[in-house]
Amino acid sequence: MYAISLGEDGAELRPLEPWRAEELLAHMERGRDFIGQYIALPDFVTDVESSRSYLQSYADKAAADTGRIYGIWTDGTLVGGVLFRTMDVGLGVAEAGCWLEPSAVGKGLVTRAARVIIDWAVEERGLHRVEWRVAAANEASKAVARRLGMTKDGVLRESYPHRGERHDVEVWSVLAPEWRSGKQPS
Repeated sequence: MYAISLGEDGAELRPLEPWRAEELLAHMERGRDFIGQYIALPDFVTDVESSRSYLQSYADKAAADTGRIYGIWTDGTLVGGVLFRTMDVGLGVAEAGCWLEPSAVGKGLVTRAARVIIDWAVEERGLHRVEWRVAAANEASKAVARRLGMTKDGVLRESYPHRGERHDVEVWSVLAPEWRSGKQPS
């Protein structure tokens, strides 16, 4: 098992694997309403079985090289995550995403975690484009896209049905040359 430090505050990024189903469920229970404002994850993770199934779907994606999921831990507690919802290595394109429970908001955790996985996708997997799709009303997630150096490509009008409403989705992206030119020297 490995963990990647996300900074001096002790936050860590780790793979979120099926054996962590109970931990994911407890995390969803703490943040269900907040997390579910813009994404359907809390609607899929409602008990231990559905939590395990959700994580297994990402284990299967990792095995097929079509997606990944990682948890963000602070002080030993799972507080959020980042993922590649889709990943097509042949095309060189992936869609990244994120979520956090309320206790973890405003600490830069998603930005730091997303930098780690985008850097991996560009530098190790050779992806050319990483997308960030976000509900148009989700200002916090759009701010992350900006901090990551992404460009707003456009709006998919009323393309995302969520909890009985259709939402506009903004598509943001960063290309490999932009990513590399925007990185800070170590």
